[in-house]
Amino acid sequence: MFTLKKYQQQVLAVLENFLVAARSQPVELAFGQALSQQNQTPIPYRHYAFGQIPYVCLRLPTGGGKTVLASYTVKVAKQAYLEQDYPVVLWLMPTNTIREQTLKALKTVGHPYRQALEQEFGLDRLRVLDIGEVTQLCPQDIGRKAIIVVGTLASLRVEDTSGRKVYAYHENFELHFSGIRQDDPRFERVTEKDLQENGLGAASLGKIKYSFANLMMLHRPLVIMDEAHNARTSLTFDTLKRVHPSCIVEFSATPDTSPASASNILYRLPQRN
Repeated sequence: MFTLKKYQQQVLAVLENFLVAARSQPVELAFGQALSQQNQTPIPYRHYAFGQIPYVCLRLPTGGGKTVLASYTVKVAKQAYLEQDYPVVLWLMPTNTIREQTLKALKTVGHPYRQALEQEFGLDRLRVLDIGEVTQLCPQDIGRKAIIVVGTLASLRVEDTSGRKVYAYHENFELHFSGIRQDDPRFERVTEKDLQENGLGAASLGKIKYSFANLMMLHRPLVIMDEAHNARTSLTFDTLKRVHPSCIVEFSATPDTSPASASNILYRLPQRN
């Protein structure tokens, strides 16, 4: 079993304490309390219109084990905040190359990146998918297995959602939405473009779209973001809102600290111990 270094254990302890506190008090108070406990200079918490959804950044240098810690973050968030035995996780990478590397590692039994997930959920209750494989998901998997979907932010970040696969109508997803009220305002709807692209009849216009994005919204994923500091724009924030995350955790060596889009840096490790 992979052994965490002392500073990595500290990172996870800070995150766990913050998430536990965020369950019982406003997230901005939990954030300030976490900084105080680390003797960090207080900084204002920025909601970015996510309300009380925790949205924080863990600052670690290159080579600090961000991917391993991201794997442990699933376990910590599940136990400390999510109140789900088998959560849905949307794990977003900065490039396709890193996505492919991470996906391969997370699918390899016994790999250090995967070990924390195996330990928490077991081999039979863990499913790792590329974002392009999500049509393989069965309704019975969700809630009975931890679902880890690996993609890139670029695959989600688009103003016109009609042309992107993650926002497209997929007949395979229909069973996931059985029993959902058609007047639920949270869901994206079938548009004229969807009718043209999928050969749907006019009767489908305005109905809930059977899409991956709507599926994520339905199950409110934990979102993990690797090196997202170059993508903190209003379009990125709007994109994340579309999947209605339950919690967002960033990992970055160089977090955004600009006045307009600074990350909520919960933990800082300026150099490796």
